[in-house]
Amino acid sequence: MSKILVVDDELSMREFLEIMLKKAGYDVETVEDPNEAILRVDSENYDLVITDVLMPRMDGVELLRKIKEISPETTVLMMTAYAATETAVQAMKEGAYDYITKPFKVDEIQLIIEKALEKKRLFQENVILKQELKIRYNFGNLIGSSAEMLKVYDLIQRVTETKANILITGESGTGKELVAKAIHHNSARRDRPFVTVNCGAIPENLLESELFGHVKGSFTGAVSNKMGLFELADRGTIFLDEVGELTLTLQVKLLRVIQEKTFKRVGGTEEQHVDVRVITATNRDLEEEVSRARFREDLYYRLNVIQIKLPPLRRRIEDIPVLAQHFVEKYSLELGKEVVKISKEAMDVLIRYHYPGNVRELENIIERSVALETSSIILPETLPPVVHKRERDLVSFEEVNIPPEGLPIEKVVEDLERRLLMSALRKAGGVKKRAAKILHLSFRSFRYRLEKYGIELGDS
Repeated sequence: MSKILVVDDELSMREFLEIMLKKAGYDVETVEDPNEAILRVDSENYDLVITDVLMPRMDGVELLRKIKEISPETTVLMMTAYAATETAVQAMKEGAYDYITKPFKVDEIQLIIEKALEKKRLFQENVILKQELKIRYNFGNLIGSSAEMLKVYDLIQRVTETKANILITGESGTGKELVAKAIHHNSARRDRPFVTVNCGAIPENLLESELFGHVKGSFTGAVSNKMGLFELADRGTIFLDEVGELTLTLQVKLLRVIQEKTFKRVGGTEEQHVDVRVITATNRDLEEEVSRARFREDLYYRLNVIQIKLPPLRRRIEDIPVLAQHFVEKYSLELGKEVVKISKEAMDVLIRYHYPGNVRELENIIERSVALETSSIILPETLPPVVHKRERDLVSFEEVNIPPEGLPIEKVVEDLERRLLMSALRKAGGVKKRAAKILHLSFRSFRYRLEKYGIELGDS
């Protein structure tokens, strides 16, 4: 049974809400004095607090602040006898779930209360789920609760105990190695080696020796036998990053290792046997590479048994605040700084930026900002100049530059629509009905689009 606290200086309103809510099956308490409400919240757990905005001893916004300090997880619904938009929006910014204007209809407030409690229930379930994931799967630095990332977590969870080869795709900086590590460290091979190879960073003439080892005298400089990385990864996992950079010759050798679990060292004649799980990653379109005969089709299908696609940061805008705060805490500790958070103005700048370098770029931006910040809060002027450059008007299509390799029009359109939704919500102070009007959409259509992209910023 959900527990609700009603705070109002009018006896008639307290009695009305108490009768209505108890009839609906809720556990209800009422108080006249906001200070008494603070004491109650401090000593008991309430799912919802319904408070008037204008009260003689303390206004509702101040009460809201104190409740959020004591119990951040408690949902607060505001009531006002005045259509004071500014006060209501201020309350929303301070963390109120919603507001309702007196006089209100019974079915109207009942619906809002049901939605508020449902959101609270879902939030609690999500917290429990994330705690379970952290304990059971320890996803490390994979951070975010957007719909896109929840899909990734679910897939990681399902593939950890399989033996299948995994192909991780996504733009540079999206965290492909973090996903590979999460899979390994939560698999049955967790106590065995995890070996990372950047196929694009090692010169072609050295890569074969690095992967498979060599015997003494096999080439100039081979003064002794050398074990390759596949041997080092035996009974563990090898992560081949930028696998699309492999030459066709090395692709053949990799295919043989995967199929037969054997290989020969450079210059050697003896077969080496290994038991290795292969996880690969690429920011290339390997299907396109196959069609152009630059990547072997048989190897592609061997690697791509299960594919995990990582979304770019611009498609998970709602994760930027929590990622940024995580990096603030990380680099404040590493650099010995006392920077504790990011100002609202600076966060607005970060949210508007498009991040061609994805999460890695955001991390670099925050590391730089923490190093340069002289106060305890990151201010807009501390952020690097690149994030302050305003992007071209999103709705101007006079000059559309299409790169030589082309572009996926559906993804571009989805990205544009998502960014317009987020921009409208910011302009509307998080009020969805007002944001819908800004974009000339019906409220139902606007809500559909929010659900489509997994954007959840309240139900106002």
